[in-house]
Amino acid sequence: MLSPDIIAELRGKHIFLTGGTGFFGKSILDYFSRHPVPDMTVAILARHTEKFRCDFPELCTLPGLRFLSGDVRDFPFPAEHFDYVIHAATPAVTTLAPGEMRSIVEEGTKHTLEFAAYCGAARFLLTSSGAVYGPQPPELDRIPEDFPCHPVTEYGIAKLAAERLCVDSGQYVLLARCFSFVGRYLPRDIHYAAGNFLRDCEQNRPITILGDGRTIRSYMHADDLVEWLFTLLISGRSGVPYNIGSEEALSILELAERLRARSGAKNEIRILRSPAASPPSRYVPSTRRIQEELGVAENHDFFISEISESRQPAKDSFLLM
Repeated sequence: MLSPDIIAELRGKHIFLTGGTGFFGKSILDYFSRHPVPDMTVAILARHTEKFRCDFPELCTLPGLRFLSGDVRDFPFPAEHFDYVIHAATPAVTTLAPGEMRSIVEEGTKHTLEFAAYCGAARFLLTSSGAVYGPQPPELDRIPEDFPCHPVTEYGIAKLAAERLCVDSGQYVLLARCFSFVGRYLPRDIHYAAGNFLRDCEQNRPITILGDGRTIRSYMHADDLVEWLFTLLISGRSGVPYNIGSEEALSILELAERLRARSGAKNEIRILRSPAASPPSRYVPSTRRIQEELGVAENHDFFISEISESRQPAKDSFLLM
């Protein structure tokens, strides 16, 4: 649960959220539907609001929730005040046209920062990514925030540029470098191992590992993600990056085995490649900074049974990893 101090700060606040119909947004709505904060309102920017209402009616019951239609790069500014802006819009798909990823991330961040200044927001939270670091050295157990950033993917390059836009804006900006997550609303139909494995269990078909199963990742439950993000929003230092994710390292094979065991499935696990000669890649954060400064901790088991409930993502699903 969020601390009483954080809840008190959120009481009566007006929040503007981009990417609200993606995994992060769904997780936020789901959390506050179960743990409402008195008089807190949320306005969600999305491209296909009516479809979201039809597909996820259980997430549209939060008091004070409303939807605004528009593209994050050029949405018209509503003429009203918001206390906090949370910018969580990022394409989850990898099949975008060249340059489209950077356009959405960078232009979307710039436009949303301009809106935050226009509406008088006191704080702006960017959901960035661990991809800004680039490849993690295999001998480094957990990657800290002071590790040099050398992104190699278009996504990581765009996210690092978005961070710099935030810092250069002169506003009070919170930078959340997010890693990997699971939860009830994790998409099953895009390129994320946990979602794919859950889909295979639900459909009673072999769990397929595309690599050799040795790749190392870590996974945080969506409820912890929400609690850490909102604690950072209220209590974090401006312009300072904070890693958000689990420190428990798992191989992809261990992930598949645990998800299969938790779901009760008996599916075969198929590994498509032989073990590589090189050390396995790692993607595991150090979260010492946020835990020591803000007092957060992992409180939710990501293998709880609710993650096996099948919920299909909206077509304009957004997700950060």
